[in-house]
Amino acid sequence: MIARVRRMSGSVYEAAADLGAHGWFTFQTITLPMLGPELPSGALLAFALSFDEVIVTTFTAGAQNTLPLWIFGAIHLGRQLPEVNIVVVAVLLLTVIPVWLAARLTGVGATSRL
Repeated sequence: MIARVRRMSGSVYEAAADLGAHGWFTFQTITLPMLGPELPSGALLAFALSFDEVIVTTFTAGAQNTLPLWIFGAIHLGRQLPEVNIVVVAVLLLTVIPVWLAARLTGVGATSRL
């Protein structure tokens, strides 16, 4: 998806702003349709990679109950779903926030206006 976002021209957004479009309307009518094929493919790739990690963890964990196995078991059995939701949100925040901070500090991923 990042490659597609980088290929998108900034002049389209400038034209939308000149015509009076606001941020959400521009996202809804320009950005989202341009990212149409990339969204499902990115979701499928993320699902496939996360599924692979559970399988690898299952075979290499031995007798230990690791975090991916605990999450998988709790979701599979339908128990402790509120606790699983909290743990998953915490793990997501622990992985997304440092990446976001690093991108902000290094300037990587900044789109340039043409």
